Amino acid sequence: MRRTLLLAALLLAPLAALRAAEPPKPAGKPNIVFILFDDMGYGEPPCFRADSGFKTPNLDRLARQGMRFTDAHTAASVCTPTRYGLMTGRYPCRIGQYGVLDHFSPPIIEKQRTTVASLLRSQGYNTACLGKWHLGMNFVRHGKDKEAAVGTPVADGPATRGFDIFCGYTEARSIGTIIGNDRIVAHDEPVEVQPMLAKKAEAYLEQRRPGQPFFLYVPLCVPHVPIVPSEEFTGKSRSGPYGDWILEGDAVVGQIMAALDRGKLAENTLLLVSSDNGAAKRVYAPLRGCKTSIYEGGHRVPFLARWPGKIKPGAVCDDTICLNDLLATCAEVVGAKLPDNAGEDSVSILPDLLRTAHHPVREATVHQSPAGELAIRQGPWKLIFFKGSRRELYNLQDDLSETRDQLAAKPEIVQHLTKLMEQYIANGRSTPGAVQKNDADISLDGKQGKAKGRGKAKQKQRARSKQEVNLAMDPDFD
Repeated sequence: MRRTLLLAALLLAPLAALRAAEPPKPAGKPNIVFILFDDMGYGEPPCFRADSGFKTPNLDRLARQGMRFTDAHTAASVCTPTRYGLMTGRYPCRIGQYGVLDHFSPPIIEKQRTTVASLLRSQGYNTACLGKWHLGMNFVRHGKDKEAAVGTPVADGPATRGFDIFCGYTEARSIGTIIGNDRIVAHDEPVEVQPMLAKKAEAYLEQRRPGQPFFLYVPLCVPHVPIVPSEEFTGKSRSGPYGDWILEGDAVVGQIMAALDRGKLAENTLLLVSSDNGAAKRVYAPLRGCKTSIYEGGHRVPFLARWPGKIKPGAVCDDTICLNDLLATCAEVVGAKLPDNAGEDSVSILPDLLRTAHHPVREATVHQSPAGELAIRQGPWKLIFFKGSRRELYNLQDDLSETRDQLAAKPEIVQHLTKLMEQYIANGRSTPGAVQKNDADISLDGKQGKAKGRGKAKQKQRARSKQEVNLAMDPDFD
């Protein structure tokens, strides 16, 4: 391990400074922890698929202690756009983000945009992100070096988008380049990174105190490549290196649960666990497709929630939800009102969590693929917009595998969903509120949304978007 003193100094100093400088926090607000797996398919945890060949004992325990969502989705079937939706509550097609960023990509979340972290920080929360960011930042580059040196400044990263503390990396292929808030602090071997970040999460929780609310976001690399299970887990799953890697990620969930218990924080903590898209190159019946696909296997994901005393243990929710909903949910939990220009596509799932919902919390849900395909889901019906004006319509209640196209048989459903999609595009939002502008053109014929602008800047953005789509279509990259 090539650890540096700079790593310790940069990561520990902000903790002490924040504890000394922050005003007293209001009591009663729940802590919120969100753990995001990378490419974990709906069919991989045994609590979602009884005949799964993988072991996830901590996820299974979490399902017994909390609520399991059977119809949870991401806004996109690849990483970067899903994470944009998660952090901002806005569909990524509204900024033309269909592909994924590389190591040196600039940030895609606008400085002034409300994020989950900035919202909660404004409500007195300490906020930390420990893991894979993949939403861009600005490096001070020296020539064409592929690996920036330790100490290289980094701007416009998580620390400027609402997080008090960040320790992690930009994307999976750069997992060994560790960034602490605003600079590179170490170059580690990939196998060392996940255990190191798990310990950071434990240390962060050990420094929390009851009555001082916090938001901890832990975006894992597991089970994305590089598949690098540590020695402790190698051979333990009996499902090969991939299964060992999943087991290690599951162990991180267990470590965080144990740290919450030790600190007497669990009773006042809403713990959420999900995945950023479907499994890479692995199809799990009855779902069709996998990562990058517009079909269910691309964006239907595991989703678990635990909140002792609030969520009934062993509960199951069949309501359709989206990872975009984190922002509106957090706002309702803390009693904050979102402005019209924030969380345009985010809906609170608090009624689902508390089992007080009398109807679906979402009117409809929009999905996208890196190929530029869009889909809209309302109730059992899902309408897909492919390139060249081709459409497909499925009734997921009767045909979860999406094998029987109902387009010709249900023209009234097609017309209704098309009109609703056009309304969502025109209004710049899918929730009630003032009309907002999209930052990219959105097409229903499968053509990529183009960023708005003129001249060289627009040409540069188009070239970058094309490169990002090519990266996204490589399931091993993002």
